[in-house]
Amino acid sequence: MSRDAESRKIIPIAPAAAESTALYEASKKIYPRSVRGRFARWRWAMVFATQLFFYVMPWTQWGGRQTLLFDLAARRFYIFGLVLYPQDLIYLAGLLVLSAMALFLFTAVAGRLWCGYTCPQTVYTEIFMWIEQKIEGNRIARMRLDGEPFSLEKLVKKWFKHLVWLIIAMWTGFTFVGYFTPIRELGMEFLQTRMDSWEVFWVIFYGLATYGNAGFMREQVCKYMCPYARFQSAMFDRDTLIVSYDSARGEPRGVRAKGKDGRELGLGDCIDCSLCVQVCPTGIDIRQGLQYECIGCGLCVDGCNTVMDRMNLPRGLIRYATENGLAKGWSSAQILRRVFRPRVLVYSCVLVALGIGLLASLVLRMPLKVDVVRDRGSLARIVEGGEFENVYRLQIMNATESPQVYRIAVSGLDGLHVASAAEAEVGPAESRWVAVRLQLPGDKAPPGSHTVHFEVGTADGRAHVSEKAVFLVPR
Repeated sequence: MSRDAESRKIIPIAPAAAESTALYEASKKIYPRSVRGRFARWRWAMVFATQLFFYVMPWTQWGGRQTLLFDLAARRFYIFGLVLYPQDLIYLAGLLVLSAMALFLFTAVAGRLWCGYTCPQTVYTEIFMWIEQKIEGNRIARMRLDGEPFSLEKLVKKWFKHLVWLIIAMWTGFTFVGYFTPIRELGMEFLQTRMDSWEVFWVIFYGLATYGNAGFMREQVCKYMCPYARFQSAMFDRDTLIVSYDSARGEPRGVRAKGKDGRELGLGDCIDCSLCVQVCPTGIDIRQGLQYECIGCGLCVDGCNTVMDRMNLPRGLIRYATENGLAKGWSSAQILRRVFRPRVLVYSCVLVALGIGLLASLVLRMPLKVDVVRDRGSLARIVEGGEFENVYRLQIMNATESPQVYRIAVSGLDGLHVASAAEAEVGPAESRWVAVRLQLPGDKAPPGSHTVHFEVGTADGRAHVSEKAVFLVPR
């Protein structure tokens, strides 16, 4: 090495230690605290109502069959006294439109009521958290248990909790499949270990989905997976009722002894106890304003009202209110008057009109469906007597709960008549394929295709359907 190189100062270069950068913030487990109050009672009332309907309805009977059954294999849907076929999917579309309009209406009036009280994710999360509390203890006990090292007590409590969760989840999956397969038959198949592979798959799939969503993901589903949390703001305005913190009354917040006047200490009514945060199932601080994570459950209202009662302060520091109501100091009556604004009235009128239309359509619907299919083996032929004959297959679907005898006639060409049996008997809520032969004297129509109509109906005229077909006259 040369002297010049030795005389130069050399700065050593050492490799920097590799640093790992997380692409997202790790979620922290939320330990919601139980609370009592009006909104907590409403939540549990909705839990009981929705789950009583869900678990009991498949076992009820209507006219000797399951009250609610979507029999995909037989392509029939039984809803109380209604029997619907795939051709009646227009009613499903109407029901979805009604549901969407109802969601828009309720969101415009009072925010995320669906999320806070009746969403399956909310309902099952509430059930699973209640089981967790009964087995592991209250909020402090659960936090302490998770922070403790492994022990026999921790193992027993954790495994017992998950066992109960799995039982409820699998029973939920079984009930769900019972809406698509007669649940009594499904129960016998289960006891005899003869369940179909698809039935087993959907029971396990829906059960594990319930177990994972309600037991582990919980608020993560509401915050990151549910699209409603993202587009709800498009349906909000400044007159929408939302869970709100009255900052003008509560700030500046601070701790004080019971009975002390916060105004003399330069403080607002909020004592900064953080109970509103502890009871929140999504772990947000409502005092920071409206956030998309808020599901509008109102538990923070119950928690804050409890503290206000203990501090001998008026309730309502956290309450359902509107942005305009808080900013302008409106009373409850003034806020409610603004709730029924033009936007809400339009939603209500559209919802009522659609509901009446759908109901009228269901009441007046024809309890008979007919499909006409030509016999592809023989489009047209000349039979004895020189008559032209076309053969068809009619699928006659009885949408009533009693057996029916349907008469088959045809119109559209002079002399055209039904040469086969002119009546067909179809059992209750059944469909039947009937072969029908139409014959026409040779001198009654020129060669080519002619439009005709099958007239199918009952003798009393209560059910009648006319279906178009084509009669071919060979050259």
